[in-house]
Amino acid sequence: MKRENILTGSPWEDKMGYCRAVRIGNIIEVSGTVAIVDGEKVKATDAYAQTLNILERVEKVLDDLNASMKDVIRTRIFTTDISTFEAVATAHATFFKDVKPTTGFYEISKLVAPEYLVEIEFTAVLS
Repeated sequence: MKRENILTGSPWEDKMGYCRAVRIGNIIEVSGTVAIVDGEKVKATDAYAQTLNILERVEKVLDDLNASMKDVIRTRIFTTDISTFEAVATAHATFFKDVKPTTGFYEISKLVAPEYLVEIEFTAVLS
């Protein structure tokens, strides 16, 4: 089966040796994705805005692979503060209220930089 790698131009892709997403056949795996924290729309203290930013960016990645959020069967949500659950869940439901992928929500001690509150991984399967 053909393998498609989606690169976003992030300097971390070459530094670490990874890509944003891989599609083989009808399976798509999306790497852990954090928000683009800009200090205005997406603040380092706003888990809701960070989650929406992540979901919007991944929606574009899936579109580039001829898939959509409706194809997502699993999300894995990592946070540095479990008390953000309500904010993250509300943003997650914006995209997945009707899709209802399986989901895990995990508190971890740190992400790659202190301004990131949320990181999400995605699995999609095309029917």
